[in-house]
This record gives sequence, structure tokens and C-alpha cells, in this order.
Amino acid sequence: MEGAPQKLREKTPWGYLMAIIETEAVLHEAHRDNHTHRDVNGGWLRPAVFGAMDGLVSNLALMTGVAGGAADRQAIVLSGLAGLAAGAFSMAAGEYTSVASQRELVEAELDVERRELRKHPQDEEAELAALYAARGVEPGLAREVARQLSRDPEQALEIHAREELGVDPGDLPSPLVAAVSSFGSFAVGALLPVLPYLLGATALWPAVVLALIGLFLCGAVVARVTARTWWFSGLRQLVLGGAAAGVTYVLGSLFGTAVG
Repeated sequence: MEGAPQKLREKTPWGYLMAIIETEAVLHEAHRDNHTHRDVNGGWLRPAVFGAMDGLVSNLALMTGVAGGAADRQAIVLSGLAGLAAGAFSMAAGEYTSVASQRELVEAELDVERRELRKHPQDEEAELAALYAARGVEPGLAREVARQLSRDPEQALEIHAREELGVDPGDLPSPLVAAVSSFGSFAVGALLPVLPYLLGATALWPAVVLALIGLFLCGAVVARVTARTWWFSGLRQLVLGGAAAGVTYVLGSLFGTAVG
């Protein structure tokens, strides 16, 4: 109640809850001002950078393998462009299918939860109260909180989805957005080894150098998500990509000699 004394308001279960929420809000503000964490999920940066690294490593390895087989410039460029297109479409299709399947599963579970809330509202309310009680909330207060939250069916569905499924019904991932972002990030990475050839280079080494620089930069960017230093993360990715290119070059040379 707006004008009620603080002590009177806190004597009701809902008053206790509001006092807890207000206290947590103050503590959260103080904590946020003095203490920050990394985004452990990586946000959009992680899939974008790893998609680009995937395109870089796979296309660099493909092109060095073809070059190791003593193929001419035209064959190397063609293999790079084919690898870019095939890999980007494959990544997009795989990501679309994965995210769409995950979303369909979540939506099916939400339908089940929505049906249960409609058919057995008291059981669902008791289940929500039990969840809060299990987290240390006093049982009477937990029941009152569950009762208040269950008044609005959509709010009740959102709360149950968060508590039981660990998802936000209003923030489900888009399969199309995931597919387009995967296609774009892979294509950008895969383009780097091809770019020197498209600009007129005739030797393999400019493509390798540009790709390795790209891998180092991608690894350095990944350090924003991890706790590693930028140079360690960049050097690690450079070594791994360089090793993949070296192995495929040797294999291309061996198979090229055997076939020839």
C-alpha cells in the first residue's frame, strides 16, 4: 500500500517479499558499480568469431592441399571458391536445422506447460511454491508468492518456463538469424585465403600469410571471452591453423605424386 508505514507493510507475506526485492535491487546496484564479470556465454561474438575461424582453417587447409598436389593457380582458386560456398551453405543449413529443432522442442514443452496451467492451476501453483521453498524461501511466503505470480496465466507460464525449463519464452532464438550469421561469418573467414589470388597473386604464400594473420586476430578477439591473454590465444590459433595447412599440403604432395 502506497502510504502505509514500513513496519505494517512488512507484516504481510507480500510485504516481506517486496522488502527482499528492494534490498536485492540496492545490493545489485552496489555490486554492479564495483564488480563486473565477463559474458561467459560470449554473446554474439563467440559464434561469429568461431564461424570465421572455421572458414579460415578449412579453406586454407583445402587450398594448401590442392596446391601441394602441384595444381595450377586456376585450380587452387576454384577449390577455394568451392570450399567457401560449400562450407558456408553447410554451416547455414546445419545451424538452421539445429536451432529450429531446439526451438520446436522448447515450444512443445511450453505447450505442455500451458496446458497444465489451464487444466491443473492449483497443482502448478503448488509446484512453483515448492521450487521457491527448495531455494530457502519460508514455505508460507513461498506459497503466497506463487499465488500472486499465478494470477496472470502468461506471467505464470513465463515463470514456470524460466524455473523448470531454463528458457525465456519471449527470447527464443531465430533459426533464420542463426543461419544467416553462420553463413556470413564462415564466408568472411573462408574468403581470406582466396583474396590474394583474386587480387592477382600467383604464389601460395600470400594466401597463407593473410590467413595466418586472420587466425591470429581471431584468436586475439576470442581472448575477450576467455581469461587467456590476447597473444596466447592468437598464437594458439595461428599454430593450429598452420599445422592443419602444413599437414594437408604434405598429403596433397604425396597424393599428387602417387596419382601423377
